[in-house]
Amino acid sequence: MSRLKNFILIVLAVVGLVCQTACKEASDSRVIKLAHGLDVSHPVHKAMVFMGERLKEKSAGKLSLDIYPSQQLGSERECLELLQIGSLGMTKVSTGVLENFAPQLKVFGLPFLFRDAEHRFAVLEGEIGEQLLSSSIPQRLKGLTFYDAGSRSFYTKKPVETPEDLKGLKLRVMESQTAMNMVKNLGGSPTPIAWGELYTALQQGVVDGAENNLPSFYLSHHYEVCKYFVVDEHTALPDELLISTLIWDDLSKEEQRWVKEAADESLAFEKEIWHEAEMEALAEIKKAGVEVITPDKEPFRNRVKSMYEEFSQNPEMKMLIEQIQAVKTN
Repeated sequence: MSRLKNFILIVLAVVGLVCQTACKEASDSRVIKLAHGLDVSHPVHKAMVFMGERLKEKSAGKLSLDIYPSQQLGSERECLELLQIGSLGMTKVSTGVLENFAPQLKVFGLPFLFRDAEHRFAVLEGEIGEQLLSSSIPQRLKGLTFYDAGSRSFYTKKPVETPEDLKGLKLRVMESQTAMNMVKNLGGSPTPIAWGELYTALQQGVVDGAENNLPSFYLSHHYEVCKYFVVDEHTALPDELLISTLIWDDLSKEEQRWVKEAADESLAFEKEIWHEAEMEALAEIKKAGVEVITPDKEPFRNRVKSMYEEFSQNPEMKMLIEQIQAVKTN
């Protein structure tokens, strides 16, 4: 995105913020702008719409959300930067991108960190999750909740059964050093590309594949270019809903409670519809001729063990990993 476009986005956002302030003074109500990069049919977008409805109900119309999907106000990183200056109220980003602002969140990029979905939810919705939601506050980014984003797997233009099959493949990753290191360890060539530019990059051969969850693979239409979905489930990076601390601190205690409650309720709603979205995506990509490959995960695990050794050199990260691994489930 050009500097001119960045400047225009910021000017528009600032104008919007001024208008929001004026509207608040005029009618004692506030509209919080929320921007993100997902398609409107994505379950996480639907969860944010649900949050907006609940927020309006809880506040009797005093607070509401104005949602801008599909990168209308910029990429994930650009939206985070707009939050930092208070020109945008809220955003949803992958924790893979957010690790550039809150280093503790790098832990989510460790392959095979969680034993299963139950373990993942126990971590995200427990004390560790609350600690990590607060880790970006020094950067003026307050985490409200984690959304389930399932497990991430590779999808490619050629079949992949083992890590050796990834050798030499250019694979799109987020702007995440942890994701880049993972792909390198597995033998691929990591290539950071913005989500909105990925379809064209796959189509033109700039990259040979990418990695993401099933609904994102399906809703982005990447299955039209990549005919192999490799269920290695290497990471389970949650999405995170954030609010600018500049906006949050300007809310009353009651308004903050409404926002937090609505966010928590939207997570419960999102978890209900996520599994349905995965099943639908799986059925549709198979119908479109995609071959779903379920490889032996052990060779993939073995290739990334060194990442745990590297992380453990940092005492804080070592302790965090141990705390996550120690979380018990029923």
